[in-house]
Amino acid sequence: MTQPGKIKLLIADDHEVLRSGVKAMLAGTEIEIVAEVATGQATLNYALEHETDVVLLDICMPDGDGLTALGQIKLGKPDCHVLLFSAFDNPMYVARAVALGASGFLLKGSTRDKLVTAITKVAMGESTFTRDELRRAAGALAVPRLTTDVEVPLTQREGEVLRQMANGLTNKQIAEVLRVGPETIKEHVQHIIHKIGVIDRTQAAVWAVRKKLV
Repeated sequence: MTQPGKIKLLIADDHEVLRSGVKAMLAGTEIEIVAEVATGQATLNYALEHETDVVLLDICMPDGDGLTALGQIKLGKPDCHVLLFSAFDNPMYVARAVALGASGFLLKGSTRDKLVTAITKVAMGESTFTRDELRRAAGALAVPRLTTDVEVPLTQREGEVLRQMANGLTNKQIAEVLRVGPETIKEHVQHIIHKIGVIDRTQAAVWAVRKKLV
């Protein structure tokens, strides 16, 4: 049973050791962990069916990644506060987190004080995105919404590459997934950026999110 005045936290991460570490760090604070889940689908189910103040959400999880869960949570419960929790300082992850309505982005190497402060601020409805994070995502978020209503003639392969870009993969990683050479992927990325009318791959990734391609 949740104690009055406690911040109700849902931890969503597929690593038990990390969840245990977070619990230990939050012991003795005003934050009470009401549940733990290990997949994207379980996160979505719990967040939509139960009252929580904050969802501490990992990005890379099985059965639906964290960013997909974030978008669905905000669609079903717009007032739910979500704090992304990642081991990777990836600009695309930050840009997508902002675009999808997260309240903040926290690295897993953060200190106990930073973790507690971030959860507390998010629970109060505040954003924890730093000026640097917002500046890095600003270019992507400046993509005109109008472009999502315009049909862009991407080839099937360009669509596949764009979806992988939006998932944060590098050209080399995309090449491995699609089993082609890195130079081929680089060419596809250039064509995608030109066709969409954006200035870089981060803007292209956010365009893909708004177009609901990922």
